[in-house]
Amino acid sequence: MGTLAPLRRSSWDTMIIPNDIDEILSEIEKKVLHAQKLYISHELNTIEDVQKRAFKILVSAVISLRTKEKTTWSVSEKLYEKIHSWEELVGVEVSVLAKLLFPCGFYNRKAGQLKEIAHLILTKFQGEVPRDIDTLLTLPGVGRKVANLVVTEAFGEEGICVDIHVPRISNRWGLVNTQNPDETERVLRRILQLRFWKIYNKLLVQFGQTICLPVKPKCGLCFLAQRCEFANLK
Repeated sequence: MGTLAPLRRSSWDTMIIPNDIDEILSEIEKKVLHAQKLYISHELNTIEDVQKRAFKILVSAVISLRTKEKTTWSVSEKLYEKIHSWEELVGVEVSVLAKLLFPCGFYNRKAGQLKEIAHLILTKFQGEVPRDIDTLLTLPGVGRKVANLVVTEAFGEEGICVDIHVPRISNRWGLVNTQNPDETERVLRRILQLRFWKIYNKLLVQFGQTICLPVKPKCGLCFLAQRCEFANLK
């Protein structure tokens, strides 16, 4: 790997993505990306019927909020043994649904939200998950992270999903200077080439889980340490 230019912080209004961002992401992919369930499992991605895939991706994405990945998938698998469609979801008692969602975070609230989502999709959207972010954002419990996840994973559209690791690492690198996930997404949409939109979140989540940890990051093991503003300030 050749010499990389230093990562430097600047105002997001004049932010310029490093020319070698593709090299950086490729290196992260080689070093830390490995086969495991990331947000949307391989099984969901292989469902050929687009709307059936969108159903499970949207439901699992809502379940995943403030819930550990392992719990998300165990709860999802349990739920899909009983519930297979929006019609079945809208017909189940909210108390029964809450028990199926336990022990995911805020399972009682999510049970109500999923029931509302099912009702709206059946009555307002003719039984089909919306394909655009703005419409998805009108559904209860659906924020930009979930909406981006659905359009990219279910429908193959372009989007940038911003999980908890993305703002932290992007700010540490100096690629952005932002205060929250929504602002981070807006800036990344401006500075990242389109071909990086779908993979950026997945790579940074893996990077954030293995190297660039929230507390005590492993800068000594990081190939970016020599040019990372955060590592050099430590």
